[in-house]
Amino acid sequence: MPNAKISGIASYVPDDILDNDMLSKMVDTNDEWITTRVGIKQRRILKEPKGSSFLGIKAVEKLLAETNTNPEDVELLICATSNPDYRFPSTASIICKGTGLKNAYAYDIQAACAGFIVALEDAAAYVKSGLRKKVVVVAAEKMSSMVNYQDRATCPLFGDGAGCVLVEPTDENVGVMDAVFHVDGNGLEHLVMWGGGSAEPATHETVDAGHHFLYQEGRNVYKNAVTDMYTSTVDVMNRNNLTHEDVDYLVPHQANLRIIEAVGSRIGIAPEKVLVNIQKYGNTSAASIPICLDEFKGQLKKGDKVVLTAFGAGFTWGAMYLIWGI
Repeated sequence: MPNAKISGIASYVPDDILDNDMLSKMVDTNDEWITTRVGIKQRRILKEPKGSSFLGIKAVEKLLAETNTNPEDVELLICATSNPDYRFPSTASIICKGTGLKNAYAYDIQAACAGFIVALEDAAAYVKSGLRKKVVVVAAEKMSSMVNYQDRATCPLFGDGAGCVLVEPTDENVGVMDAVFHVDGNGLEHLVMWGGGSAEPATHETVDAGHHFLYQEGRNVYKNAVTDMYTSTVDVMNRNNLTHEDVDYLVPHQANLRIIEAVGSRIGIAPEKVLVNIQKYGNTSAASIPICLDEFKGQLKKGDKVVLTAFGAGFTWGAMYLIWGI
C-alpha cells in the first residue's frame, strides 16, 4: 500500500496590513500590550468584499502553478474553514470553480483551528486506500469576518490567509505517518460564535447583542491549548518512538506565542526547531500551519521528521507526524 506525501505547498495572504499601532487607533490597546501577551505585531486583512474562497483560490492557483499540476487531474479538494462564504454551498465547490478543478469532488470540513491537520489525514486516507491519487487540501480563513474590532481582548489576535498542499501517493518512506485527534464538546461555551446557526438564527436581537462575532474566554482556552497540544504531541511521538532530539521541526498552530513557547519547552524541543511566524500574520485559524510550513519550506529537507499540532474550538485538537517528502 502506498503512503501519502505532501508533494507541493503554497499559501496566500492579502496585501493589506493591520499593525498594532493602527489597531490602537481603533480600540483601547497598544503595541506593548499585544506583543507581550500574544507576540503578534501585525496581521493581514482582506478588505475586498469577498469571502474565504478568494483566499483559497489564490493559494490553490499558486500550488497548481508551482507543482505544474493540470487542474483537471485533481480528483478531490478538501477545504478546512470556520469562515465559509455561505451556509451553503460549500466553499470547496467555489474554490474548485475558481481554479478550474472540473473533475474534482469537493467538500468542506469544520474542525476550527485544527482543520488543516484533520483534512490532511482525510486526504492521506484517500490516497493510501487508492481511492484518489491527487488531492488538494486547502485551509482558507477570512477571520476578520467574525472579529469584533471593538473587543480589545480578541480583535488583536486574528488575521486572514490561506494555505494548501497537494497530496499524492509515494512508495518512499515519506509522507503522513501517524496522527492523533481528540474532541471535547464541553469546550463549546469557551470558544464559539453564538449566532447565525440553526440554534440561534440571525435576528435583530442577535446582531445587536454581538452574537455574530467570535467569543472567547482567553484564560480557559490558553490553559487547555497548552495541555492538549503538549499531550497530543507527546502521544504521537511516543507511538512512533520519537524523542525530542529525533524531531527536526515542530509546527504548532499559530494562536499565541506564549502557547507555542510553553508547548515547545514542555516537550523539550530546542526553540530553533519550533517554527513561528505569528508575529507577521496573527492567528489565521486552520490556515496557520500550512502558511507557516510554506514560509519555512526553504529550510525543510526531504526526510525531515516534522510534528504538527493544533487546538481549536469544540474543543478539538491533535497532532500529526509526517516525514517531509519534497
